[in-house]
Amino acid sequence: MQDAAVEDDNSTRQRILAATAEVLGRHGMTKLSLSEVALQAGVSRPTLYRWFASKRDLLDGFVVWERQYYERAVAEATAGLPAGEKLDAALRVIVEYQQSYPGLRMIDIEPAQVIKRLSRVIPLMRSRLERLAQGPDAALAVATAVRVAVSHYLVRSDDDDQFLTQLRHAAGVTK
Repeated sequence: MQDAAVEDDNSTRQRILAATAEVLGRHGMTKLSLSEVALQAGVSRPTLYRWFASKRDLLDGFVVWERQYYERAVAEATAGLPAGEKLDAALRVIVEYQQSYPGLRMIDIEPAQVIKRLSRVIPLMRSRLERLAQGPDAALAVATAVRVAVSHYLVRSDDDDQFLTQLRHAAGVTK
């Protein structure tokens, strides 16, 4: 019975963090309302405070959750693939992530905050993709692909196929 309680608690925490992405995408960090996050997550404010004692705690937890969300998506997309196909799978994750993840639209609301965060995100993305890349210029190709991904994030494209084609070209992936 205790396993079900732990799973339920984890599910509540995950709902709160996913709701945080939605609310951040609408209002940004400075106008983040814990009441709105609780409403979006379908939990009471006391439940939210049980998990996150303050707005700062929630934002800190969100940063970790967001990174784990991306890492998990890449790991799932590349699992069991031959080495030569893993980078392409990760690039497809980037396109899907940018087109569907609500928290990513914070650039429209709080560009200064997002640009500040990008300085921490870019090295993490590059490091993750470098583990999947092959060839003599793999690090350079991955760094270029990350810059293309950031560019598409800053100036959103509605053409997923073109975005993926550009990422593949930058990373030296042929399809």
